[in-house]
Amino acid sequence: MRSLRRPRLLAPFLLTPLIAGCFASGGGDSGDGGGKGGDGDRLRVALAFPPAENLSPYGADATLLSRLGVTEGLTALDANGSAAPALAESWRRDGEKTWEFTLRDATFQDGSDVTPDAVADSLGQAVRAMPAPAALAGVGLSAEAGGERVVRVTTAEPDPVLPLRLSSPSLAILSAKAYEEKGGKADAVGTATGPFRLTKVNGATSASLDRFDDYWGGRAQASGIDARFVADGTARANALRTGELDIAEAVPVAQAASLDEGTRGDTATTRTTSLLFNASSGTFKDAGLRAAARGAVDTSVFAKDVYEGYGDPGAGIYGPAVTWAEGKRSAPVGRAGAGRPGGDDVIDLATYDNRPELPEAAQVVKQQLEKAGFTVKLTVREYSRLEADALDGKFDAFVLARNTLLDTGDPVAVLASDYTCDGGFNIAQLCDKDVDRAVADAEKIADTAKRQDAAMAAEARILGSDAVVPLVHQRIITGVADSVQGVILDPYERTLVGTGTRR
Repeated sequence: MRSLRRPRLLAPFLLTPLIAGCFASGGGDSGDGGGKGGDGDRLRVALAFPPAENLSPYGADATLLSRLGVTEGLTALDANGSAAPALAESWRRDGEKTWEFTLRDATFQDGSDVTPDAVADSLGQAVRAMPAPAALAGVGLSAEAGGERVVRVTTAEPDPVLPLRLSSPSLAILSAKAYEEKGGKADAVGTATGPFRLTKVNGATSASLDRFDDYWGGRAQASGIDARFVADGTARANALRTGELDIAEAVPVAQAASLDEGTRGDTATTRTTSLLFNASSGTFKDAGLRAAARGAVDTSVFAKDVYEGYGDPGAGIYGPAVTWAEGKRSAPVGRAGAGRPGGDDVIDLATYDNRPELPEAAQVVKQQLEKAGFTVKLTVREYSRLEADALDGKFDAFVLARNTLLDTGDPVAVLASDYTCDGGFNIAQLCDKDVDRAVADAEKIADTAKRQDAAMAAEARILGSDAVVPLVHQRIITGVADSVQGVILDPYERTLVGTGTRR
């Protein structure tokens, strides 16, 4: 194994927010700074995940758009995980089910104004999208203009975290032009509001972006971005090392030592790598066998060996980047006694190779389960070729790297999405009435501290089901060329480049 020494987080990688405490735009002043406006200061960026849905803002591709500085929502996440201003400069609650958002003066990238009618229409398009964005799972939402600069957003049931929910990358606000194509699709090319305007998409290979000079947050210092989608982590690291790239996201831990110390930065994230067991069919429908499998997995080896020190041992669904979680965590509730593996069943364990550490983690899991008496077949594919089968419950077990605060920033939302009977991302296929009740109780709470307490009580129920075994809380390594400044190391993984990112 490589050295476990972890490089310190270098000063050039410090987060520099544009609006107090907010990661939305990455900071920098509104002047030209080092940018000259020519092709020479375009940023060359490699992202780890190719578009799976033609850069639709409603699914997994939404984060690609936000990381490249293309899209924005009404709100953003601040450093503490709270809602912060973005296209909405302020908001207030009007009764139990309605919130009013006051818009800032902003312009869409096609030249039209960001108006209450345009925002209401954009949110309505997201509500009608099929499938619905994860941030809207179980939420009945409608929006209408409420005045010259006001949008009124109403939910079918009281939603105490609506401003946080609207920070989701999948609820980005686009102009009317984005929806001219029929079929419920949205086109983000030249229709968003961020500091960089998407101009061309070359399938799942690359995309071109130009600076949007009329961005409300100030003119970006880079003149544009040439983005490449490179699933091979070694290829991303090599391209950075040879000077072909300025920024390479998600550098594999095995490649970190090959980069100069000054060109790599790591940060704790809200991403947890977990082992999920299919709780509704196959071998692991038996809670006793889930308990036996959980007991067979030694989670201490993943942070130390597989992630070579760029991670923290799995403690729960929420990791150390969710700073309030550790002090509120309690022991799992309702665990079954361990059963005994036997019979001729073969466990189909799956993972994906977009994050290079996952196949190695899955291989370790395979070895540990086999040592306990299970027979395991390992399937590894690119993520876009696995997701549908995983959501359909076609695997017995799945190793998944999941950002617990990505979709909404609300700690309860990921529990509802991933571990309840009606959850839209329930790869574990868990359907447990006690879990559903605990999550439903948490969803009703508006007070932040009490909502966190309820989320941790629900986590204890979920861990007690043994449908999920947290393996490691990841630190993400970002490769950045010596000549580049202002890259955003966002623990929520929603942003990467902003107005202050330049070379």
